[in-house]
Formats: sequence, structure tokens, C-alpha cells
Amino acid sequence: TLPEAPDAQALPPGPGEIRFEGVQFSFAGENGGRKAVLKGIDQVFEPGKMTALVGPSGGGKSTILNLMLRLYDPEKGRVLVDGVDLRGVTLASLRARMSFVAQDTFLFSTTIRENIRLGRRGATDAEIEDAARIAHAHEFIMELPKGYDTEVGENGTFLSGGQKQRLSIARAVVRKADILLLDEATSALDATSEALVRDALATIFKGVTTVVIAHRLSTILDADTICYVEGGRILESGTLAALLEKNGKFRKIYDQQFGQAKG
Repeated sequence: TLPEAPDAQALPPGPGEIRFEGVQFSFAGENGGRKAVLKGIDQVFEPGKMTALVGPSGGGKSTILNLMLRLYDPEKGRVLVDGVDLRGVTLASLRARMSFVAQDTFLFSTTIRENIRLGRRGATDAEIEDAARIAHAHEFIMELPKGYDTEVGENGTFLSGGQKQRLSIARAVVRKADILLLDEATSALDATSEALVRDALATIFKGVTTVVIAHRLSTILDADTICYVEGGRILESGTLAALLEKNGKFRKIYDQQFGQAKG
């Protein structure tokens, strides 16, 4: 965990605008060198809107989310939430405003109810059940021997990948944060379940600042802004219609996934 500044302040409530200003970042590479991951990102993630990050693996998409969570600090530039540099805020106040669902779900060896409640300690049983319904998890939970009181085993040993992912989404829903970060959050679901969960999330998180990484473009066609990320840069940014009309890199992966006719 990164250290807090000695004079760190709580991040105040706000609309949830995330802004990257000239952000550069690199990892330690082989032979003691540095490997550039982000090479100057300037982007506003608008409050209350959905921004999708697409592009090839290794392009820097997950690093952008990790900087938002302040798992790392930029080497150059700034990451701001509602105009406040994240290096000057307390980690607890930053995390309190964010929900994060990763591709790899981690569950504790306790009950389903308590795993969902990790999203918000004070959540009631009714709120937990509501969140599970939104994540389309309630049905499979009720088929388990003890329902919500079923223990899942170490990191959800007794559950399928799709079931674990649903619980992770329910945890994010119950958190009720005003910034939602999704890193391939529905990748373990089949197409039908993915569509159901996507529609439910779009409803429950309407008006929430949402940043989503997706390889399957079907999950982000409703995004307000789509950013094509490759080689540590945002090469294209705009609405779906604008990027299709541009006929650039995004259009190429769109045609690969949907076939030429749909364009």
C-alpha cells in the first residue's frame, strides 16, 4: 500500500469526475531498466457517465484503473478526483467512494452473506439479498444447502467462476459507491447472464461514474465514451458512432467481433 501524505485530507463528496493530466507511468523492467506503461494520458472521465477502455492486452488499461485506486502513483502528471490530487487524500476516504470489480474474484472462507457484506459492513440482510438479485446471484444462492448462510470454502472453492463473479458484483452493488471500476467484470459469465447483469448494472449505477475495461465489445456498446488504449496511449476517444465513423483502430476490432455487415 502506498504511504499517505502526512497532511492527507479526506476526499470530500462530489460528482465523481476523474481526470488524468499528463500521466506517465512505468514498471521496473529487466536488467534494472524501466518499462513504460503509460506515455502521457490526458483524459476526463465524466461524472455520472460510463467510459469504456478497450484495446489490446498490455496496452495500459488495467494500469489506468490501478492509478484511480491509487495502488500506484504516476511518475509524471496527476490523477484527480473532483479536482483533488489523489496523493493528498487519505486512502480510506478514496476507497470509500469507489467500488471495484476485478476479473479475478477473491472470496473469503465464510458465508455468502458475509462475503457480500464486505462491500459495506452495515448492509442489512435485505440489502444483501437485493444486491444478489441485481447481480443475478439470488437464484443459485437459494439452491445451495444453507442459502445465504452457505460457506463458500477457501476463495470460493465450492463455486463456479461465474458464481464467484456474481458475488463480486453483488458486493459492489451493496457498497453504493459513487465511482464504479470494472475490470473485465463479466468475463466469467455466459452471454445470456452477461447481458442480464449488464442491464441490471446499467440501471442501478445510472448517474454513477463508471469506468469499465472490456475485451468483448458487446458489454460496452452503451458507454457514453469509448477510449481505445494501445501502447500506453489513448489513441481514439469518443462515442460509438463517432469512432465507427472515424474508421480507425476501434473500427477494426469492432468489425472483427461483429462482422462487417453490422457497421
